Amino acid sequence: MDTNELRKLIAVWFEEDIRDGDHTSLSCIPSSQQGCQQLIIKDTGILAGVEVAKVILDYFDPTLRMEQYLEDGAAVKPGDIAFRVYGSELSLLQVERTMLNIMQRMSGIATTTHTYQSLIADTACHVLDTRKTTPGLRYLEKEAVKIGGGMNHRIGLFDMILLKDNHVDFAGGIRQALQRAQAYCQEKKKDLRIEIETRNLDEIREALATGIADRVMLDNFTPELTREAVQLIRNTPTAKYIEIESSGGITLKTIRSYAEAGVDFVSVGALTHSVKSLDMSFKAVKQ
Repeated sequence: MDTNELRKLIAVWFEEDIRDGDHTSLSCIPSSQQGCQQLIIKDTGILAGVEVAKVILDYFDPTLRMEQYLEDGAAVKPGDIAFRVYGSELSLLQVERTMLNIMQRMSGIATTTHTYQSLIADTACHVLDTRKTTPGLRYLEKEAVKIGGGMNHRIGLFDMILLKDNHVDFAGGIRQALQRAQAYCQEKKKDLRIEIETRNLDEIREALATGIADRVMLDNFTPELTREAVQLIRNTPTAKYIEIESSGGITLKTIRSYAEAGVDFVSVGALTHSVKSLDMSFKAVKQ
């Protein structure tokens, strides 16, 4: 994520939290007092958000100094120290919660993603995220997915065409939706990949017949039907380079069966919409 864009978000976060002052800290901590706090891991998982924390610290108080011990993507366990920060105690106390919220969220996403991806690591399949993200935090949540070993799907509505069931129904069918999407790209001179969501084998056949789609999504297919769909697509000469994605209710228990069915990607909304934050704390170091 662009640092300037991140700093705009940080400004909003601090306005939400501090406004006219952290009156608790201001009431009992001298402004000249210097100290140190350390980021302590309290759970097992994958660390994410260290680079974001650096920007948060620099934004709030450029005199704060981080002594870093662990990097984004590191496997962590309870008791690990990710970094220490030295400087104004007032600044340390005011950045604490905002920094922790972001790092805990990102680390939870990275950990969940790693758990999913590790189950299919020996296959050619990759875990994808979705647009089921927290408004305003999408770039950071998707960055956490990458840190955890997953891959990003489209960032938003602007960087890929994904024709879902509602688009297909409103357009009048698979063929119409694909043809209109292709014509739109040509007219607007947009170099966008086109993906089509399918709900059954007949829709797959209709999509393949157009020769337009770059990727076919198999929505809510069973593993058995997924295997059949993969064979259908792979045995179609004109569909040699089409990517195949499975989506819809895929869990830790079922992800391997989809990967073994031969799909290229498995998209999992739970990476970002149902994640448990990784527990950590930012504690004072007594000098």
